[in-house]
Amino acid sequence: MLRFSRLSLFVMMILIAPSSFAQKTAAVKVIKSPTENRVDVFMNGQPFTSFLYPDSLEKPVLYPIRAANGTVVTRGFPLVPLPGEPTDHPHHIGLWFNFENVNGLDFWNNSYAIPANKKSMYGWIRTDRIIETKSGSTGILTYHANWVNQKKHVLLEETTRFEFSGRGGQRIIDRITTLKADTAIAFNDAKDGMLGLRLAHELQIPTNEDQQFTDNKGNITIVKGGTDHIANGNYLTSAGKTGNDAWSTRGVWCEVFGKMGADSVSIAIIDHPQNPNYPTFWHARGYGLFAANPLGEKVFTNGKSSLNLKLKRGESVTFRYRIVINNGNNTLSAAELNGIAAKFAAK
Repeated sequence: MLRFSRLSLFVMMILIAPSSFAQKTAAVKVIKSPTENRVDVFMNGQPFTSFLYPDSLEKPVLYPIRAANGTVVTRGFPLVPLPGEPTDHPHHIGLWFNFENVNGLDFWNNSYAIPANKKSMYGWIRTDRIIETKSGSTGILTYHANWVNQKKHVLLEETTRFEFSGRGGQRIIDRITTLKADTAIAFNDAKDGMLGLRLAHELQIPTNEDQQFTDNKGNITIVKGGTDHIANGNYLTSAGKTGNDAWSTRGVWCEVFGKMGADSVSIAIIDHPQNPNYPTFWHARGYGLFAANPLGEKVFTNGKSSLNLKLKRGESVTFRYRIVINNGNNTLSAAELNGIAAKFAAK
């Protein structure tokens, strides 16, 4: 009888072991390149994302970003275009943070596509130093950057801390960004901001119709409808809004989800109660732009109210966000996301 019990226990351990191992905290390595303006992040020895800050980009970005199974959940274009994916909005690269109207300068829409004679209307974010990289159960990357005009005059100093963690089929990015004013600053309410993510083609909401969007300078962008049946995404907010109805509404969190290969994949952005104008407005477009914008109130309320955040010289403001990426048989439920949001709020 004792022999049978030991055998049974051994078999149970074999069966349970893979599941237990999968749920272990991922080992995170954060490695700064000795030759390039990039920092690579690995989880359990596999690439997760890279922080890119070359002078050829108008802002620093996390690109690409992968789910735990290695699936890339961000669009390839414009850095590594993939066959059949959309090529609109070349300023949408991976995960980034900026705003459309800072003292009249547009940091959001700046890219290689802006003609030289219009560049003076746009702003750059130049990363000048990596403050900290740390590996472990939570990976840390902290950097300093300057928000500048074309003449490299500094408007804002940015200090951002990324915290990377994961277990099983989940990956988490916490971003804490503090902006300190080097001069009087006005964030005039605008549609395009602040934490932006450009999704892989599969996570777009399917549509056959072309869409037209106009920025605050009158530039028109046409987003072509698709008939390839690859796009199958959808949005869900903490307020219960779904699909294209998520756009311009407020919520503690918003989740995009869809099938990528054999897996269900979801990405949630979670707001923090200490952020300005909490809960945030969602600038979530069906064509693949997924953004949290607390500073777009006048646009999103059709002029009924406004914020127009201002900083005096020397003042600062901090924004905190959590990005949760899941893959597996099911996407995260609203109840699970409410739990994650509550833990983040207590942080």
